[in-house]
Parts: sequence; structure tokens; C-alpha cells
Amino acid sequence: MKTNQTNIKEVIAQGETVLGIEFGSTRIKAVLIDNHFETIASGSYEWENQLENGIWTYNLVDIVTGLQTAYSEMKQEIEWNYGITLRTIGSIGFSAMMHGYMVFDKTGELLVPFRTWRNTTTGDAAKELTDLFQFNIPDRWSIAHLYQAILNEEKHLPRIDYMTTLAGFIHWLLTGEKNLGIGDASGMFPIDEATKDYDKSMMKQFDEKIADKGYPWKVADILPKVCSAGEHAGTLTEVGAKILDRSQNLQSGIPICPPEGDAGTGMVATNSVKERTGNVSVGTSVFSMIVLEKKLSAVYPEIDLVTTPNGSPVAMVHANNCSSDLDAWLNLFREFSELVGQKVETEKLFEVMLNKSMEADRDGGGLLSFGYFSGESITGLDQGRPLFVRSPESNFNLANFMRTHLFTAFGALKIGMDILTKEEGVVIEDILAHGGLFKTPVVGQKIVAAAMNVPVSVMETAGEGGAWGIAILAAYMRDKETDERLEAFLDKKVFEDVDGKKIFPDELDVQGFEEFIARYKNGLVIEQTAVDNLTI
Repeated sequence: MKTNQTNIKEVIAQGETVLGIEFGSTRIKAVLIDNHFETIASGSYEWENQLENGIWTYNLVDIVTGLQTAYSEMKQEIEWNYGITLRTIGSIGFSAMMHGYMVFDKTGELLVPFRTWRNTTTGDAAKELTDLFQFNIPDRWSIAHLYQAILNEEKHLPRIDYMTTLAGFIHWLLTGEKNLGIGDASGMFPIDEATKDYDKSMMKQFDEKIADKGYPWKVADILPKVCSAGEHAGTLTEVGAKILDRSQNLQSGIPICPPEGDAGTGMVATNSVKERTGNVSVGTSVFSMIVLEKKLSAVYPEIDLVTTPNGSPVAMVHANNCSSDLDAWLNLFREFSELVGQKVETEKLFEVMLNKSMEADRDGGGLLSFGYFSGESITGLDQGRPLFVRSPESNFNLANFMRTHLFTAFGALKIGMDILTKEEGVVIEDILAHGGLFKTPVVGQKIVAAAMNVPVSVMETAGEGGAWGIAILAAYMRDKETDERLEAFLDKKVFEDVDGKKIFPDELDVQGFEEFIARYKNGLVIEQTAVDNLTI
């Protein structure tokens, strides 16, 4: 049953709403939901990472400004629509991009600029740790960043008192608690499935490996405490309330759930935390999360082993590059249209151009593209070089051009997914997709279905994204019944009446994507040559 206007006012006034804030790669979004999990207000802040001294980063000023702006816009929407000043909230959750490197000293000073997931400068460290643990440690994981700093003998290392993710930092800033959700924590350091905590044997191996450095800390001392979904992870402090709400109307003492990574909130937002289900999140990067029934038989550098927000094992295939190059080409077409006096809205531009791809040859007409704005670990490239290639025999037209760029957005992801499905025999009954690409009906689903050869669904809630997902986790912490698992809470309470649109893979599209991916793999030598030799 939907909440009517009068009831919404009561829900807001009585503090029964739930707030979720997520720090995405291009937007910080705040979402306030009611007691039926429906969004009643939202706010956002646009931002972009910067390449500074060879490091992809966001600065602290933008982090705090974005937090405050997104909350302020949401709060103003409540005031405009309902005439109520928001003073208390039932529960809150924070989420952000996973991985990366944020280290602080005892005074809370950030010791080096935030190193995001997008950096691929930790290859030596990741390889050494993977060999040491016999467990895949990707370039972007926090422990890889820490060990690379050790290999580089960086001066800040003896001063480290705390290492966390972006979500963990926001949570710490507003609660004073050094806690982290298990899904986000599993992208910092490997998790022991049995204990639902960091793997103690691997921690011991790491400490022994760096013992000769004489640092005044062990790895367990500087990592955040691991919390599972449903646990109480802290409360909003008086200082935290003043930081979050610049108008200082918001009261302190609000319970806050474990902060989570964007992968975990994506799983929640698509109700894909059960075995044999998975989701694909599409944005600046693209990743799939497949909930496993059993352990993989080998260690694969293309596959991360992480967890759901309640600790179930997940195979994650993460590609650093997805929509950036496609967006850049569409902006070029926008510029042309404006030059000829035809200004076009963004949504219309995407709709027209993406739908054009449905008229293409099934394999993209022999065209080839690598949309690498940054390095790509799955294909072994340290630096980004967006590249479009065609031969004289290629069928070069707009439809094939667009289809090729959509295909290549999922090229690296396809390589990892093939390992899961073709080599490990992982069964996937349904993929749930979310991200801006799926705002244009059908097209994105057909492309992903072709890439994975699995039915792809998009739910009505998918557009709400991770901010809504972390709000659901905050609601679960507050409202769950005794021993009620997250899967049951989502199935019976959140998604019971939510409709989804499912598209099954088309056999010819699947065949076309296979032809494209063979061309893509063969063409990687061209991309590597561009990385090695092209200087701009």
C-alpha cells in the first residue's frame, strides 16, 4: 500500500523515514524513503575524479561539500513538498565506491590523497599478495595499495593509525566509529567465510612479510571492524549532525547501519543476494556480482571473491572501464547537432543513438573499439588509451558504430564471466541490471543478455540505485524481525509487489557477441601497442 500525502507528513514528523547516501563515481545521491520503502525525496551533487600526479583521486573538500549538498537538496525537497523541517530520521546508511586507499594518522589527518579504485599502479603488490595468499588480490583492493606503498617505501607508512574506504570514512566522520560492512570490507582484505571476519591466517602472513620494516602497527590494528547487514554500527554524533546538516536542524542519536560498498548496495537494490542470482552495475566502471553455491576450483586474476552485505560468498568481475568512452562519443554527436542548430536533450540523444544499435549487424560489422579511459586489470593494461579501429572491409555505419561501443563496454567483463560460466560451470538463473544505460528501454538488456547468455531483468527500483539500496539496509537494521535474514526481508517486504521486465538472450545476438569478443581479444595487441607507444 502506497503512503498518501497525509501519512507521509506523519511519517516524516515522527522520524519514521530512512536516509541513504551513496558516493558514486560521478554523483553523490541522498534518498529519503518512507515506511513502504518508497522514495519521497532526493538530492544530489555532481562530481568527477581528477588525475593528479598520476593518481585518480577526489579531494576531501568535495567529499564533504557533496555530502552536505546532497543532504541539503533532499531536505529542501521535503520542506517544499510537505512544509516540514526535517529534524530526525529513523535510521541512516552510507555507501560509496569500494576499494581504494584512505589512510589516517592518530589525529585524523589524511596522510596521502585518496587513491580510488580506478588506479592501476599496484600491479607488483597485487601479484605478490596473490601468490602469498593463494587468493586473488586485485590492483584496486586496499591491501594492494598498502603493500605497494610499502614496496615504494613511502614516508607516511609509520604514521598510519587507520585505513578505510570512502564509505568507512564518512561513517567514521559522522559516528566516530571505525566500522565497515562486510561487503565493503571484503574489498579491503580477504574475508573468512566461516567467521565473517578478516582471514586471520592471511593477516599473519602479511605481518610476517613486512616484519622487517619495523612499522608500529599490524594490519589488524589499522583495519575497520567488520559488521554484517542488520547490525547496529553507530549513531549520529552531535558533531556528525552538524556536518551533515549545515542548517543544524537535524538531531543527533540517529542509528546508523554498517557502511557498505556500491557493489553490495547494488545487490540489495536489485534483490540479488540469493544463490544463482546476480546483478550487473553499469556506470563509469562495470561489474557483475554472482552469488556462489560452491567455492571456485582455482584462483583467477579476473575474478574477485567478495561477499554480499550479509556475508555470503560472491564472485565479482570488475572492469575499470565502461561508459566513459561511449559518453565521450555521444557528446561529440551532441556538439555536431548543436552546430547545425539542432539542440538535443541528453535523454533524447541517448535514446536515439542507442536504439540505432538495434539496426546493426549482429557482430557490429567488423568494427573494434577499446574504451579504456584508465588501465584495465582484466586485460593487463596499466594505462588508458581509448581506441577505435576498423579495416577497409568493415561495414562502417552509425548502427554498427553504436553497437560496437556498446559491445566493448562489456568486453572485459565478458572475459571474466566466461571463466565463471564456461570453465567453472557456475549456474546463473537470472541477472538483474541497474545503471543509467538501462534508462533506455530494451537496448541495454539485449546487449547484456547477449554478452552473458543469461536472462536479464530490470526492476522498477533499479533506477533508484545504491542510495536506495543502502537506505534499504538501514531499514533492515531498524525493522528486521528476530533471526530474519536479509534475503527474506527483501523478498517478503521490499520486493513483494515490485515488477521487473525480463529479456531473454537472442541466439543470433549471442553469436554476434561471441564473434565480436574473439575480435576484441585478438585486437588487444593493438591496444597494448597504443599504450606502449602513443604519446599525447
